Amino acid sequence: MRLRALLDTDALGLRLLGGEDELDRTVRGVMTTDLRDPSRYLSGGELVLTGLAWRRDAEDSEPFVRILVQAGVAALAAGEAELGDVPDDLVLACARHRLPLFAVHESVAFATVTEHVVRQVSGERAGDLAAVVDRHRRMMTSGPTGGGPDVVLDLLGSDLDLRAWVLSPTGRLIAGSKIAGPDLPPETCARLAAEHLAAVRTGRRGPHRVLLGSGPASTYSLFPVRSSGRSPQAARDVRETVLSDWLLAVEADAGDWAGERLDLLQGVTQLIAVERDRRDAARTVRRRLAQEVLELVQSGAAPAEIAARLRVAAPVLLPGLGAAPHWQVVVARVEWEQQGGGPEGPSVEGGGGRRAGGVEGGPVAQSLLEEILVDPLATGPEPSDRIAVAHTGDEAVALVPLPAVSSEHDGSEAGILADALLESVREPLSAGLDDDGRVTLGVSAAVHSAEGLRGALEEARHARRVAAARPGRVCAAGHQELASHVLLLPFVPDDVRRAFTARLLDPLRDYDRRHRAELIPTLEAFLDCDGSWTRCATRLHLHVNTLRYRVGRIEQLTGRDLSRLEDKLDFFLALRMS
Repeated sequence: MRLRALLDTDALGLRLLGGEDELDRTVRGVMTTDLRDPSRYLSGGELVLTGLAWRRDAEDSEPFVRILVQAGVAALAAGEAELGDVPDDLVLACARHRLPLFAVHESVAFATVTEHVVRQVSGERAGDLAAVVDRHRRMMTSGPTGGGPDVVLDLLGSDLDLRAWVLSPTGRLIAGSKIAGPDLPPETCARLAAEHLAAVRTGRRGPHRVLLGSGPASTYSLFPVRSSGRSPQAARDVRETVLSDWLLAVEADAGDWAGERLDLLQGVTQLIAVERDRRDAARTVRRRLAQEVLELVQSGAAPAEIAARLRVAAPVLLPGLGAAPHWQVVVARVEWEQQGGGPEGPSVEGGGGRRAGGVEGGPVAQSLLEEILVDPLATGPEPSDRIAVAHTGDEAVALVPLPAVSSEHDGSEAGILADALLESVREPLSAGLDDDGRVTLGVSAAVHSAEGLRGALEEARHARRVAAARPGRVCAAGHQELASHVLLLPFVPDDVRRAFTARLLDPLRDYDRRHRAELIPTLEAFLDCDGSWTRCATRLHLHVNTLRYRVGRIEQLTGRDLSRLEDKLDFFLALRMS
């Protein structure tokens, strides 16, 4: 379709701000993005829709427009809902680069524009398939008559005789065609997700062809469903999104399809991505609640202040709940090895494993934890409305409300069990992590008050460290596996805490201050590596003899012996309480 046709459609409410001489350009697709650099998702000819969340100041417009022009997009359409009028700097940048610019009125949803463009483009390419695209609006509607992704999958089944399903990265069924027959078995979903993630990690372009089943095997084609509204920064590494993208599985061999049918399925993935973006937007409130509670707990806020915040969170996470729930805390970390890492496997804590090639672990772990904590048998795009997940640094922290348990239980056996948490998702996750990633989780016991939340957070973090000490790419540990001294750490009185840590660590801090010897970081790394000279020296990029000298100096200054378990434990406690 031509750009000029967009202006002739009154329902879209588009207003031309520049590029009148370029209105005969052909539109071959549509993409919604708020990334500062969306180039990796552009193939040319798209109408790009943006809410301008990428724009922090006027200087951001020029590089954004330059990226779009270099990618060969047809035009840019900017929404007026966020900033009101489209900024002049963006208008000028588009004029300099001869990029047509439209304003989208705040009353018009991007989904409406997306649906219109996909319908028109697909109709022009394949008249026999136009009826399917023409009815996609039902997928976008809300309320009791709306259908979500299931509707478009039903249309694929009834009009094209295609059985199709939308799966999460862990293989959970999000949507499936009810017309084409029963849903896929959970084991098939998990296998398809694993095959998809493995293909993405190796850099293969979709759709991916998979043959499953014994005897007469079934052929599936897997299409990535990539969210367009992830973050204000571009995903430059596939590892940033591989554990969060949905996929569309079609029971057919797409290798035999004509280009028109492939184009239609790509349009379907774009429409499903709108549902994905809507799901992510709905999580914003829960994420903010979790972040506020986490910051209060970590800053040592008064229990009354934390309790007040929990009272706000409870109705959002458990609507209609009369009494205050119990709470559980789950901590997750996604770690990646440095490119070209050594043969010893992924780093357990920090170092090269936390951030490889600029991949930040916190947001990845947040998206993954939101998915993992959903019942694997639950279907639909949003069954996780009882889970609030924040991220801080390279870890994600989930606040999971539980209905109040009966009086004969103390809550310790209720809720999430660590040993079952990863059972159904281990195969897909291992494929997505490939040979350079690792997921570790820790689960706290249930607590029934704000006073217990700090202890639950520490409990979950220490349980995750227990999981990190185990072999394997995907590991979890629960509170039942923790030693008693770990459980007591959050409740040590402040004066005792200060005296204990000062006696052990002050001599090292003073020495570091005078000589820049880095004894404290050396001690932390040595304990994290379980006293392994080779692993610790590798992590710190030191010769083993240099490491032995530093450890000897630590022992000399403190009068302790780091070969003794008791002294190691004392240093461990001092570092954790400092």
